[in-house]
Amino acid sequence: MRTTHINLLPWREERRKQRQKEFVGLLILAVVAAGLVWWLWQGSVQSAIADQNARNRHIEKEIAELDQRISEIQELEQRRSELVERMRVIQELQGNRPTIVYVFDELVRKLPDGVYFTEVRRAGNLYTITGVAESNNRISRLMRNLGDSAWFTDPTLLSVAAVEANSQANRFTLTARQGSPRSETEGEK
Repeated sequence: MRTTHINLLPWREERRKQRQKEFVGLLILAVVAAGLVWWLWQGSVQSAIADQNARNRHIEKEIAELDQRISEIQELEQRRSELVERMRVIQELQGNRPTIVYVFDELVRKLPDGVYFTEVRRAGNLYTITGVAESNNRISRLMRNLGDSAWFTDPTLLSVAAVEANSQANRFTLTARQGSPRSETEGEK
């Protein structure tokens, strides 16, 4: 009998080479596909970053505009409060305008004979009165008169000095606070 020998090695060798080529081809295809997927993913990430940066710039621009509006509003509020304060001062001055007339009228009415004023200064509601009197009794009478006045309170004598050595005349300085006789003046009107 004759045996036939079939040599399978070349066929296996060819098949191995064919599989190796297919493997290398699939490997190259997988690397290309992975590169393509990576490139697409990188592009989408870069696009998302660019979109987010554009949104951030838009938000920053809007914030800057709002900050500018807020500063304008604060400036307007400050100007408004200044105007309100000015209006309050003007209204206060308008309301107190006749008061100074009453105060000077009261000073003249309460001034005893033999006394005259050289200076009258006002700081808020405090009046500082400097003058000359013929005697200490006249100064006392002036202080009593101011104490009894509806327009003045708390008369306080600060200083008394003789004008000349041979004279009884005295230079004096006193203070008095302005009162507020609203009910009396309203009753007179």
